[in-house]
Amino acid sequence: MSPQHVVVDSPIGALTVVADDGAISHLLMDAAAHRPADPALFGSLGAIDSEPFASAATQLAEYFVGQRQTFDLPIAPRGNDFQQRVWAMLLEIAYGETRSYGELARALGGRDLAQAVGAANGRNPIAVVVPCHRVIGADGSLVGYAGGLDRKRFLLALEEPAALESGRLF
Repeated sequence: MSPQHVVVDSPIGALTVVADDGAISHLLMDAAAHRPADPALFGSLGAIDSEPFASAATQLAEYFVGQRQTFDLPIAPRGNDFQQRVWAMLLEIAYGETRSYGELARALGGRDLAQAVGAANGRNPIAVVVPCHRVIGADGSLVGYAGGLDRKRFLLALEEPAALESGRLF
């Protein structure tokens, strides 16, 4: 089956959701720093077809109005083993919480992996759904977001009420 895509409007701009074989492989933001590594996606994102993406569009809309904290979508991010491990860890960061690059690096085996964690985080092909925006600097600063720091700030602020209720600030 060839890729299919749909463009979903959001408060952070148009989001292009790409699926291949029934699972989301990319969620692309306009003007993001990193575009897909898969050369097949440069020429074509496949046919535009909103029907297979109805659940994704609904869940994204719910997230952006504060009615959804987790996504229940089939995803298939493409990347190497290390990237896959980092992205799996991102999925464990709860709505309204943050982790530092160093914390993720230590969990993966060593503080010296922080730059590699940052690189994998920046290559996350399914932004928002795989919450790379929840990774911050060790000092709490907003650093390193492929979609731009304004988008990262917006997403964290969107989730902030949950963080305040639990007593956590980021």
